[in-house]
Parts: sequence; structure tokens; C-alpha cells
Amino acid sequence: MEHAKTNFFDHIRNGDLDKVKKAILASPEYLSLVDDRGSTPLILASYYGQEDVVDLLLEKGVGLDVKDTSGNSALLGVCFKGYIKIAKKLIEKGANINHRNATGATALIYAVTFNKVEIAELLLANGADTSIQDARGNTALDHARIQGNPTLINLLEIK
Repeated sequence: MEHAKTNFFDHIRNGDLDKVKKAILASPEYLSLVDDRGSTPLILASYYGQEDVVDLLLEKGVGLDVKDTSGNSALLGVCFKGYIKIAKKLIEKGANINHRNATGATALIYAVTFNKVEIAELLLANGADTSIQDARGNTALDHARIQGNPTLINLLEIK
């Protein structure tokens, strides 16, 4: 089982949709597996930008806000990486925009920290809370200032 589980996660990371479908068909419990870091199939597919696999997993009704061992959800992963199409899908399906991970970071804080302007705009348009502070007491605006990104600073100052 361990080898099959490892293969399943590799198929997700590589975006091999046919192999992911076959694995789920043969073993539906794979939808609720987690890897060594606590990442679910949705977290992995989102983090690696595998849009087709994300679509399949969302069709199967996997949990949107399940967290890995660091408290990150799939939405936090895409905001870190910058996959706007996947972020839109997760938000449309009802992902918690203001979910906080183990360090208190939110999707908006991640988007700002990694200079993902388009994702920050998307999150703000969908109700991201700009007042949330991470474990160090920094808001998204504080992170924009730390990064020195005038576009994000302006975007957050008007909110």
C-alpha cells in the first residue's frame, strides 16, 4: 500500500490525470490520503498547479479547507505559488479565504509576501480580511511594506 500511495502522490504532482482517475476508481479511499507532510491530494494538486487534477478532486467533493501539518490549506498553497485559475476555483467552491495556518498567515498574507498581485486582488474582491495579523503581529499591508511592493501597498491602503 505504501508504494501505491507514493505513486498516487507522484501522479498528482506530475498532473497525470488518467493515472489519478484510475487510482481513485480502484481505491476511492485515496481521496482522503495524506502524505508525510500531511498534504491531501487537493493540497498537492493545487500547490503543483495541476488544474485538471484539482478539477477532478473538486468534482469528487474533497474537503477544501483540510490542513497539512503546517496548517496550510489548498488555497494557501496556490496563493504562495501564484496559480490564479486554481485560486478562483477554490474560492468559487467555498474555500475559507481567511483561514490561518500555524504561523497565523492567511492566503492574503501569502499572496502579498510572494508579490502575487492578481491573487491579492482576487482575495480582496472575495472578502479577505486585511486586519488579520500573523504570529509576528504583521498584517498583509505590513508584509507589502516589508516587500516594498507599491502596487500591493496601494491596493491594501485603500481597503
